[in-house]
Amino acid sequence: MYAVVLLVCCSWVALLCPSVQAYENLALHKPAWQGSTWVTYPAERAVDGRYTNLSLFGGQCVWSWSTQIAEWRVDLGFVLSIHHVFIQYMVGNKMWGKDNFNTRYFLGFAVYISNTTNKDDGVLCFRDTNYTPATIPNPVNITCPYHGRYVIYYNNRTHPPYPDGYAAPAYIALCEVEVYGCPAPGHYGENCSLLCPENCNCDVIDNTCVECVSGYRGHLCYEECGGHTYGLECKHSSGNCSGGVQCDHVTGSCPSGCDAGMFGDNCDQACDNKSYGLDCRESCGNCSNRKPCHHVDGSCQFGCDVGVFGLKCNTDCTGHTYGLECKQSCGKCSGGVQCDHVTGRCPNGCDAGMYGDRCDFACDNKTYGLDCRESCGNCSNGEPCHHVDGSCPFGCDDGVFGFKCTTVCSTGLYGTNCAKTCGPNCQNCNRFNGVCEFGCHPGWTGTYCEKRCKKCYNVCSISQFIYIGFGYSPNLCNQLYYYCVYI
Repeated sequence: MYAVVLLVCCSWVALLCPSVQAYENLALHKPAWQGSTWVTYPAERAVDGRYTNLSLFGGQCVWSWSTQIAEWRVDLGFVLSIHHVFIQYMVGNKMWGKDNFNTRYFLGFAVYISNTTNKDDGVLCFRDTNYTPATIPNPVNITCPYHGRYVIYYNNRTHPPYPDGYAAPAYIALCEVEVYGCPAPGHYGENCSLLCPENCNCDVIDNTCVECVSGYRGHLCYEECGGHTYGLECKHSSGNCSGGVQCDHVTGSCPSGCDAGMFGDNCDQACDNKSYGLDCRESCGNCSNRKPCHHVDGSCQFGCDVGVFGLKCNTDCTGHTYGLECKQSCGKCSGGVQCDHVTGRCPNGCDAGMYGDRCDFACDNKTYGLDCRESCGNCSNGEPCHHVDGSCPFGCDDGVFGFKCTTVCSTGLYGTNCAKTCGPNCQNCNRFNGVCEFGCHPGWTGTYCEKRCKKCYNVCSISQFIYIGFGYSPNLCNQLYYYCVYI
């Protein structure tokens, strides 16, 4: 009953009822951006509602540096139904027309409507291909019956030669940009009071579906996005939801989380920062050159760092190996322990007979044993002894014997392995060559005391006699004893 009365009241006093403007300026005081700004001529001046002073220094216009690409845009805040765009250019101090050089900067301009800040994601509403400095209007009204969030003014000078009348650089020189349409999404009509069909962004005038709202598709926009797609026109893909389920048809979010190797609200980002697996909870191993592992299974596609091996490069070298691909050997560490898997160094020193950081050098310079502290004996022909136990693999020098050739021949023996016996008439022979260097028994002479003495040529004195077996005889020396004796 009250609704009817109100309706009648408004019918009676239509002039007193609030009226709705045909279309509203959707750009007024909205955030704006431009590719470059000259001094203090910010992009927001073109949506401040002021354009009574169209000069460069009037404080109401936008001005940019001269560039090859000039771009300006306004963010309407939502995807809205747009009817037309009004553009007021800077005039300067000359009448608008062919003699006003500003006209040359604007020739070839374009207007895009987009749902993102990228013009190429949207639709081209208008591109100038016919205006000349004499015919370009100011202001200009452009019909744009589209839906979008961003209105983008664009011009470029990137592909010379240019048509006649075009200035070489491109500028932004706008005093006002007004975008007219319905201020609420999903409305149409002159008063923007009519609702578009469900799930439909309709033509702002005649209600036909221009496009479906986010998450729907089909001629009448009744069908939800499927096949792991979502969003506006179902153009976005999200095929990484856990278990292969369909993502939310509007937002793309995954109801039960992501497949292994993916993260983010829409599961559209691969694990990074050296992580992988379910919810990116696993840490990568040590992939070659610090490259990331595979985001799903953690494998290292370009090999492992030094000292590790395996599909995920998370296993240290074992079995007395180290280095790249564990191809280096280090089997001489003290006690048989594993060397450092990266450097090959032995943590507790080397086995007997080895030295060096990696215990990869055998003792030399006639040394052997632990830390090469022991000295070799007298191996044959100066050959080195065995680096571990000091043994002489090719036998001993003359005059010594034993496992390490360190035992001197016993008295009466000489030569290789002390296998030879000194001469019987030798006081004591040289252990190396058997020479009787300490003299012979009485009655013998020669290097080896192998010769009997010749007849004595020395005559004993009267008081001296030589024993000859049965008594003493004067004036004779004895071959056996080789000396005179007193009686």
